[in-house]
Amino acid sequence: MVTISDRKKNILKIIILGDSGVGKTSLIQRYVNGKYTQQYKATIGADFSTKDVEVEDINGGKATATLQIWDTAGQERFQSLGVAFYRGADCCILVYDVANEKSFAKLKAWRDDFLLNSNVSNPESFPFVILANKMDIDDSKKQVSTKQANDLINELSSGTSGDNGDNGSITKKTIPLFFTSAKGDLNVENAFKEVARKALQQNQYQLSTTMFDDDDFSNAINIRLDGSSADSCQC
Repeated sequence: MVTISDRKKNILKIIILGDSGVGKTSLIQRYVNGKYTQQYKATIGADFSTKDVEVEDINGGKATATLQIWDTAGQERFQSLGVAFYRGADCCILVYDVANEKSFAKLKAWRDDFLLNSNVSNPESFPFVILANKMDIDDSKKQVSTKQANDLINELSSGTSGDNGDNGSITKKTIPLFFTSAKGDLNVENAFKEVARKALQQNQYQLSTTMFDDDDFSNAINIRLDGSSADSCQC
């Protein structure tokens, strides 16, 4: 769980979702370790990797942050674990395989499941980034067109986030889409750079709202002496 203290230290929690076999683990390994392996091993439950990065903050400056990237299982039997892993997320990556139309069709369900179980305070503006993975394969094997991807982006972008506005709120903008290949190291660095930027904005937004939410005086201690009058003078 990411705490308020973690937020102040810019520890950014990233959740990566998508069907089994779309390349989530390979994307993380490529980004974090600069490696790729042909051997496929399904993720059981969830695991996470970390990477220290320099990120552009909401004021256009630079901030150092630690990305905590959670790799979740794509099999349906593990989806019930989502509640525990989604909480405290600062950004969510949705991944599909361009050679698997079913994985593309499930993106909206993954997005909805995250919003249902993550308990984010700003579901209409929470940042998502979509990765169309395995772009290294032959065009004849691709099952999802660029038009289909853009149509889905337009559908999902209704009520989702972009950059922070001048008043600290997060404005509604199109969900970023990156065409990636973990195998060919295509666009992976650029995609995670955008993920980090959006995660930091969400983190700073959450921190600012939490500071106000914590101003709860309902349990304040009354230190007035017993028997003293509110309008009496003790001088």
